[in-house]
Amino acid sequence: MDLHFATAWEAISDLIGDRDALVGDSGTRSWREFDRRAASVAAILSEHGLGPDSKVGIYLHNSNEYVEAQYGVFKIRGCPINVNYRYKADELVYLLDNADVEAIVYQGAYAMRIWEIRDRLPKLKLLIQVDDQTEMLLEGAIDYESSIARTPPMPRIHRDPADVYMLYTGGTTGMPKGVMYPGGEFCAFLTAMGANARGLEPPQQISDLPAYIAAVETPPVSLAACPLMHGTGMWLGCMLPLMSGGTVVTTSKLGLDPHLLWSLVEEHNVSDLIIVGDAFARPLLAALDEAEALDNRYDLSSLKQIGSSGVMWSAEIKAGLLRHHDVILNDIMGSTEGGMGGSVTTRESQVDTAKFQLNDGVTVITDDGRRVEPGSGEIGRVATSTFVPLGYYKDPEKSAATFKEIDGVRYSFPGDYATVAADGTINLLGRGSVCIN
Repeated sequence: MDLHFATAWEAISDLIGDRDALVGDSGTRSWREFDRRAASVAAILSEHGLGPDSKVGIYLHNSNEYVEAQYGVFKIRGCPINVNYRYKADELVYLLDNADVEAIVYQGAYAMRIWEIRDRLPKLKLLIQVDDQTEMLLEGAIDYESSIARTPPMPRIHRDPADVYMLYTGGTTGMPKGVMYPGGEFCAFLTAMGANARGLEPPQQISDLPAYIAAVETPPVSLAACPLMHGTGMWLGCMLPLMSGGTVVTTSKLGLDPHLLWSLVEEHNVSDLIIVGDAFARPLLAALDEAEALDNRYDLSSLKQIGSSGVMWSAEIKAGLLRHHDVILNDIMGSTEGGMGGSVTTRESQVDTAKFQLNDGVTVITDDGRRVEPGSGEIGRVATSTFVPLGYYKDPEKSAATFKEIDGVRYSFPGDYATVAADGTINLLGRGSVCIN
């Protein structure tokens, strides 16, 4: 297997260069433009001494620039580090220092926060500021747009699928931790999700991509309604559709504006809307109800799927959404540490809240190491043996506590407790490790 995000996206851009790849507040980027701009980002990083395994913080709101910058980091065989834009100084220093970040691509609005902490980050070599008309260019930083314009694209290189990709947890189970994956396998995993959903054979090699992209009859148009700085937004809303030659739609507006999201669905013919449970679904349903009451309904004819992960999505809210539009509701049970199960709801098939079918390789294990028997009523922790992360970055103690071997099988234990019904489905009870942010 030779899949790698950068190499795969290069191949896709060669196949469908004129199609839209990104749609955001700064305009629309074709796949050809997406590739060229990311290659210029890669050249800028290389000129400043970054290369394989270099870590680059991406401290941006949802935007075309977020996706371009990440692609540019992949091109140099580096590792993009997702930075929570709600963090304050000490939290930022902890994350950026823990991740060994050498460069930061940041939103202009946070220039003063970068100025406040830059002297506390001795590994930092480069600051790239994305102008959003809020702050002057920070002294010593370079401007994102003008730098891309004057920097020739970096030539393409050979890349190793073993390059480590990681995503930092949001800190809801303690201090943020970098969950490490082998990049090529992670790329193959997300690609297979998209292929399997379409009944297609997943590509295993870069050479398989032309046939696969040609077989995707209707490329997805995905609206990442949730932040790209979290796994749900980045993995489901961005990487997955791009690996099928699709389009990623974003808005940089902070705060949840459900009417804006529905208008984007309508304007850009969005096929896949990615959200995070009831926190998004409830306001989105209320907006549909308001539009209906005013006899000014949104045109949702393009919308085929709403996907969610990370937070409970209740059955009554799902039913309300289905009343407005016949759509597949894909409720994914997972975390940064691994996917565990799923629940699909349609008008013809209703599913109870927090009830999931287990993925292959997923089981429920008691605290003393026994598998929970279906129908027993015992409580255990959900564990997955499929595509287990390499561990937490620079944290062997927490890695050993979360990624354990039982009876010769290595499992990931994200911390979710559940019971197993007689039919093999699970009822999620909640997390065993919780803190209040």
